[in-house]
Amino acid sequence: MDLFPGILDGPRARGAFALRTLMAPPWSLRVLAESPLTLLAVVKGHAWVIPDQGEPVRLGVGDIAVTRGPDHYRVADDAATPTTVVIHPGQHCCSPAGEPMAEQMTLGVRTWGNDPRGSTLMLVGAYESPGDLSDRLLRALPPLLSLPNDAWESPLVGLLCDEMGKDLPGQAAVLDRLLDMLLIAVLRTWLARPDAAAPAWYRSQDDPLVARALRLMHGDPARPWTLATLAKQVGASRAALARRFNDVVGQPPMTFLTEWRLALAADLLSEPGATVGTVAEQVGYGTPYAFSTAFKRVRGISPREHRARARATASPASPASPASPA
Repeated sequence: MDLFPGILDGPRARGAFALRTLMAPPWSLRVLAESPLTLLAVVKGHAWVIPDQGEPVRLGVGDIAVTRGPDHYRVADDAATPTTVVIHPGQHCCSPAGEPMAEQMTLGVRTWGNDPRGSTLMLVGAYESPGDLSDRLLRALPPLLSLPNDAWESPLVGLLCDEMGKDLPGQAAVLDRLLDMLLIAVLRTWLARPDAAAPAWYRSQDDPLVARALRLMHGDPARPWTLATLAKQVGASRAALARRFNDVVGQPPMTFLTEWRLALAADLLSEPGATVGTVAEQVGYGTPYAFSTAFKRVRGISPREHRARARATASPASPASPASPA
């Protein structure tokens, strides 16, 4: 059992925003949509991703970028090109002066852009609801990451491109699953790269002792773990486990366990029918009060407030009538 099931099984798109974007220069999209996660894949031509904070990244054919909300950024033919289209929350697009542009930019089924013969073709897949993604995964990612074409090999981009142009029964579900698979493949490859800023808990898989402890906590977070019971299970002394775990992961085992439980709780609270009491029990808290106190101390809001926010953003834009590309 590896650590991926606790981290990368999170993406479960439900009506994700997905479309093909065809652009002819000069073009520059100012993205203010604040989607929790957006995947950009270049099929033809090139594009620059220019974050408000950070270095621009050039994407060529086969390259992929993943942006994490709520940060703002631009996608353009050149970093110096002034903004031509602004993408607002809800995937609504307009001119820099505020005039609606959705109708004139629509080129067909899930196809959008300024020219049907544009020299750049990009695929865009945006997760609109935080509940569609693992909370701990979102917190582990940088605002912008990219993966070059020569770093991996997968047929998923081609499949997604073909499916985006179809309008068949169940098409939204097909696109959701392909987007999930592509995102998992990209993140798995990126996390394994030496130059990736992978979180310490991911790199800990290389340490057998720490990896065993993590597997136990991931596999049974509701168990009343203590440092003593965890050390006994992995065959180490409490002092040895605490020292090694802190050196590798960067925090004590029980601190990690608390954060892991609350990350799981954040995901569970967005599920239909979830209550504070049932979630508290699922993640190992004896009472809803103890769970609520811990959640608010770490997250800054109560579980009920978190649940309300997650459900308020659980109605993404319809992929059948795209408004914009990012």
